[in-house]
This record gives sequence, C-alpha cells and structure tokens, in this order.
Amino acid sequence: MPKTDAMTRAGLNLIQQALTIYDSDLKLAVCNRRFQEMFDLPQSLCSVGACFESTIRHLVMRGEYGEVDAPEDFIRLRVEQALNFEPHYMERTRANGRVISVEGAPLAQGGWVTVYTDITETRRQEQLLRTRSELLSDQVLARSEELSATNRKLAATVAALEEAKRELTEIEARTRLVTEMMPAHIAHLDADGCYTFSNRRLNAVMPGRPSDILGLHISATLGPDTYAKVRPYLDAAYDGQQSTFEFTDKRSSRRIRAVFTPDETVRGVYILSMDVTEETQARVALQQTRKREMGAQLTSGLAHDFSNLLTIILGMQSRLQRLDDMPETAEPLITGTLQAARRGGTLLHRIADMTGHRAFAPEPTDMPRFLRDLQTLATPTLPDSLTLTIDNQLDGALLLDPGMLQDSILNLILNARDACGKTGQILLKAHPHMETWAEFIVSDTGPGFSDEALAHALDPFFSTKGGEGMGLGLAMVYDMTKLAGGEVRLANTEEGACVTLRLPYRPAETTSAPGLVLLVEDSPDLRTSVREMLTGMGHAVVEAASVDEAVLLAEGLPDISLVLSDISLEGDETGLALIDRLPDHRVCLMTSLPQDNALYCKAAAVGPVLAKPFTAAQLAGFLMLQKVAA
Repeated sequence: MPKTDAMTRAGLNLIQQALTIYDSDLKLAVCNRRFQEMFDLPQSLCSVGACFESTIRHLVMRGEYGEVDAPEDFIRLRVEQALNFEPHYMERTRANGRVISVEGAPLAQGGWVTVYTDITETRRQEQLLRTRSELLSDQVLARSEELSATNRKLAATVAALEEAKRELTEIEARTRLVTEMMPAHIAHLDADGCYTFSNRRLNAVMPGRPSDILGLHISATLGPDTYAKVRPYLDAAYDGQQSTFEFTDKRSSRRIRAVFTPDETVRGVYILSMDVTEETQARVALQQTRKREMGAQLTSGLAHDFSNLLTIILGMQSRLQRLDDMPETAEPLITGTLQAARRGGTLLHRIADMTGHRAFAPEPTDMPRFLRDLQTLATPTLPDSLTLTIDNQLDGALLLDPGMLQDSILNLILNARDACGKTGQILLKAHPHMETWAEFIVSDTGPGFSDEALAHALDPFFSTKGGEGMGLGLAMVYDMTKLAGGEVRLANTEEGACVTLRLPYRPAETTSAPGLVLLVEDSPDLRTSVREMLTGMGHAVVEAASVDEAVLLAEGLPDISLVLSDISLEGDETGLALIDRLPDHRVCLMTSLPQDNALYCKAAAVGPVLAKPFTAAQLAGFLMLQKVAA
C-alpha cells in the first residue's frame, strides 16, 4: 500500500490542474502540488486532515476573493455550501487577475472532489479572437462562448456520471460476490418466466441442473416434473402472493425448500431455494422418536395389565391341565387356551420392541463385510431351491446402525421367503442413489403385493398370513428406517414384490483421526477397557478419576483433542462439570445410568450420551458423530 500511495501521489503531481478531495467532515484527504502552487498555500493547509474552514479563512484574509465586507459571514456561507455539497461548475477571476474554472462532484463514500483549472490563456485567446475577427458577428461570438461554457459543464457532468457508473459497478460486483457465497440459489424471473439474475448456485442446490441459466425459461431449467411441482406457487407469486414450500426434486432426490416472492416494481418473481435434505432426514428421525415415545406411553400401562391377565390365565389353565378328573373333551380347549395366551405374550414383547426405547446408534459400518455376514445369516433359513443373491455397489464404510439395518433386511428376506414358497429367487441390491441415499432393495419372484397390501402393509397389525402373522414385521422395518431419517417404499415388479429402504448416505472413515484423549473414569477396570479401545483406534490416552484431576491434566497438556468422561466420578463433582470447567475442549459423556435418571436427563440436554456397555465400533461411531457435529 505505501508504494501504491506514493505512485498515486506522484501521478497527481504531474497533472497541470489543481485537485483536492475533502471528506464529509470537511477535512483534507488528498491534494496535489499544483493546488499548493496555484493558491500559494502554506504546507499546514496542504497536509492530510487540514480543515476546509481554515483554508477558506486564509484565502479570504489574503485577498483571494477581493474586498469582502463581512469576512466571517463569507467564510460561514462557504462552509455551509460545502456541507450541503452539490455538483457544480463555475468560472471566476482571482484577485491577481488570473481566471480559473472550478469543477466539483460529490463522492459516494462522502465528501467531494474539486478540480481547479487556470483558463487565463484560453480567455485571452477568446478575447483576441473577438477583437481580430471583424468578420464574425456578435451573435456568433456569443454563441461560441455559450458552446464553450456548455462543453465545459458537459465535461464535468460526464465525469460525475463516470464516477457514479464506477460506484454502481463496484456495488454490483460486491452484491454478486455475496450471493455467490450464499449456500442457496438466488434468482429473479421476469414477467415471461425467464431468468434475469442468478448467483450460479442452482447446480449446487439441485445437482444435474446448469449453472449458466440467464435468459432461460424456468421450465427448461428445472425440467417438466419439477416445474409441475412449483408451477402453482409461481403463479401465486405472479399474482402477488409470497409462497414458502418444500418439494422433492425427482432428478437429484434432494429435498428443496423454496421461497417465491413477488417483485412489485416489475411483474417478476424473486426465488430463494435451499437444499434441506439433511434437515428433513433429521426431522423425520425426530418425529419417529416422538411417535415411539407416545406409543410407549399409551401401551405401557395396557401391556402391563394385559401381561398380568395372561399370567393368571396361564396359571389357571396349567392347574386345570393337572386335574385327575378332567374330561377328555377339555384337553384340546385347555391346550388351545395356553397356545393363545403364549401367543399373546409374544405379541406383547413385539409391541414393546416397537414402542420401547431403542436409540439409533450409527457407527462406521464396512458395507461389503456387513452384506457378506448378512448372507451368511440369511442363507440357512431358506429352502435349498430358493436362492438369495446380493448385488452390492456400496464401497467403504457408511454411518449406519448395523443392528437395526440387519434386523430390517432379514425381516424383508424372510417375508420374501414366505411369499415365494419352496422355489424362487430373492435379490438384495445395495447401491448409492445420487450421493443422497443408500438404497437397499429386496425383490422376489413371488406373487407380489395386493392393492390392499400396498396401501396398508406398513401399518401395525396388518397381515396377509391369517392367524400365523402378527402384522408387525414391516411395521418394525418402517419404524427402524424412520428412526434413521430414511423412508420405505413398496412396489410390484413384473416378477414379484419389491421393498426399498432408503437411508441417509453418510460416508465415514473406519476410525477417527488419532489424537490425545483425556479419559476420565473412576473404575480402574472400565478405564483399562476403554483405554484399549481408544489406543486400538490410534489415539494416545491420559487418564483421570475425578474432575479436579482431569482439569489439572488438561491445563498441563495443551494438545488434548478430546475429553471422554463418565458422568459418575470420584469426588463431589460429576462429569457434567467438565463442560463448564474445560470450555476450550470437546467433552463427550458416557454413562451406565438409566435414561430416566436426573443426571442422565441433564447430560442428554447438553448433547448426545454414550450408553454403557458399548463396543469399540460403537465408540468409534459415537466419536465420529461428535466430531462431525463439532
């Protein structure tokens, strides 16, 4: 910057006109050497920060403006004119007889620039022309002088316009830079539905769309399917009604939130669209969790009472079965009653599995290995003439709950087995979909879903197996998929039934980046076990048994990347205190306390809690999720 300032000042000193720039506080910001020479000013009035009022007072007192009757009034008037500055052009004759032109223009940042030009020689030439050109009439001379003055005014106006144009260009460039940095697509449509502005982020929000869309119609840009979804809201915006809505873009499988705002100056529409896919997945998971909690509250009391009744029935029927004088005709009745009661008990357990708490616990899951193990588990349950084929296109590890996913897919495979009978084929296809979903598609060569099953198969207690089915299998699959933020789709193919599980596609490393972990645990045995898990992931570990000991270690070891602490510790303070006492560290909590415990609830309100016992894979997944969240 110093070199640039020096070059700028040198350039200003080379021009033949005097130039000044005063800021909005009437302080000198810039002037050139010609300004000091033209008005013979002292150096103090040509330095940055010199006061405009002081300069005017110096010139008045020196006689620059001739005889002035009331100098202070004259000075005050000049200062007031400067404070209310407007573009102007004027010519005046100085006290020394020299004639100068004065051009002034305001600056967008505040203040103004003034250029002083000595036009004495130009005036002399005009006078000489007037006296020597007898052939020119007075009217021609007057007209020439008018044109000369007009040209000078036009030149000053053009300079002001060029400065305004430059400012507008800079403002537009800054505005475009800001919109390009926004994680959303911002655009404007004219009355015909064609783009007049776009921040080139459409492709980032809806992959597969072009980035350069100026002049294109919105229907050609979005495609017929997506355009049909947004058309009603677009028409409403053209009618003056703002709309905020969400839709799923079929081409990219992304969930989009859009805002259409009418442009009242012209018949147009402003568009703001954002990718809310991950937000929607999290919202679906939260809604399913709340549904499960409500279901648990509704069924827990009934299940308890019903379980007691079943216990009484089983006990009474067992006593009847042991009576010596029991009629032979009663035996089948007692056996049927016992079977029905046991079936009711099994049903209660299934309901408890659906409505009871089962937290979604994602961990890095190696997909090729997971599917190989799944095939090993599922194959023995199938008849010899019924084949299971797995087509896997998922490489590496994904953040999934392997237990829930395994239960869901096994349930679908067993349903397909029942539909096919003794012969047929079952195909499990796993592949990524637009880097948004991990799809698991189970199809079979059975008779397919009936229309009623397509509409209600995911409902609890709906079954096509008669008395043999409880109607909870697909409902459990639906429940576990929703807990993960995914979705379930039922369909029929030309060969049979097809069930598609869509789970959020979240690639994950098998281990988190190694670092120094402060492990805070009061049980030596548990400390040893967790330390081995952490060192197996590549972490270095230091240990503490209480909050005070952990704080001392953290203050002495600045390289700690993570604090993993149990809630219950030695001493008066719990692991929760570490969150406040180590504000510059990432603190993760674990516990074996039940979820209705007051300390557990307090910790869960702060952030996720890792429930004991846990495996090394579950610990790795938990730490990975906390790292992503941080």
